[in-house]
Amino acid sequence: MNKPLATDAIAPSPAALEMIDRLIAFPTVSRDSNLGLIEFARDHLARLGTQPHLVYDASQKKASLFVTLADDPGALRTSGIVLGGHTDTVPVDGQDWASDPFRAHHAEGRIHGRGTADMKGFIAIALAWAPRFLAAQQTMPVHLALTYDEETTFLGVRGLVADLTERGIRPAGCIIGEPTDMQAIVAHKGKRDFCCRVRGREAHSSLTPTAVNAIEYAARLIVYIRDLADRQARDEPRDARFTVPHSTLQTGVIHGGIASNVVPRDCVFDFEMRNIPATSHDSMTQPILDYARRELLPRMQAVAPESDIAFEMGLDLPAFGIEPDAPVVRWAMELAQTARLGTGAVSFATEASLFQRAGIPTVVLGPGSIDQAHKPNEFITLEQVAACEQFFGRLIASRPPGG
Repeated sequence: MNKPLATDAIAPSPAALEMIDRLIAFPTVSRDSNLGLIEFARDHLARLGTQPHLVYDASQKKASLFVTLADDPGALRTSGIVLGGHTDTVPVDGQDWASDPFRAHHAEGRIHGRGTADMKGFIAIALAWAPRFLAAQQTMPVHLALTYDEETTFLGVRGLVADLTERGIRPAGCIIGEPTDMQAIVAHKGKRDFCCRVRGREAHSSLTPTAVNAIEYAARLIVYIRDLADRQARDEPRDARFTVPHSTLQTGVIHGGIASNVVPRDCVFDFEMRNIPATSHDSMTQPILDYARRELLPRMQAVAPESDIAFEMGLDLPAFGIEPDAPVVRWAMELAQTARLGTGAVSFATEASLFQRAGIPTVVLGPGSIDQAHKPNEFITLEQVAACEQFFGRLIASRPPGG
């Protein structure tokens, strides 16, 4: 494949470009295995003399990878910086791509392919720089963390962080390399979602009073959720860093009933909340559970004792927030030379909150733009690849934040 020649000081290295090409070729859509990419990374790192550690999911078809780029990783369990990223991507189904999404296409200063921005570009650059990170281990220890299923369940990072905690590994800081145009991101909203199953009692519609209409009780609950959302929008203190400066609730999916002349026994709906860092998950969702249990269920069971309202929680990701003047934030901004942009907040979720919750100060900063993520013809610019390499060059010449 032809690549642009390195004609100026900000051109990416051939090693980084080659590694991006290699990683894009692994179709690691979240619904599929990521082991091809993970095993490639493991072998690449092992050839350098390091000891990559894999954390598998229950099916053994997916894995996260953690490695300390040092001769004696045990001596660096509580020092250095983690460079973290997810290996999975969203699907390409139904998208109109101008080139093969799983073959990197270089054109007009861009590299197109699924995951180039989100976020195999960052991972590839980090892997290409692994030999230089290893050479800098005495002054700037670097750890790499590669995960799976960030686009869906965040199970990969949860398992990896739990494994780090169990092994007593807590580095001085972490950089999650999501595409931020190399700006330091210090906050994102949290997310919690539920599947709610309402069970009533069915009957012929001419005998409606003898039945419990699951759709109607689900509707009461959905209206209550809407009322809570309106209250958040009206009363919650604003966080002006976000496009929507308050927490939100919304119902996204509903199914119920079999015919208009049958009182429906079952109704199922999904709802979610997204909270600003200052508002807890529980303060938003507990009132919903209480309303169902204390107000709706007694009325339903007075007619049909078998009635029930059950909630199944799905994703439960805490909001992320770190002080803009935290050492890891100031350090990352200085190395990226993007202090002029200030710190920011983003609407999309990242793995930062889980590293932060594990006691590892974290900032989100990486090459590429989220505006290109998840779209057909996703791309990262060569300029952003080079900017990330320059960032890594300054990183290995520095010391860890607070060190």
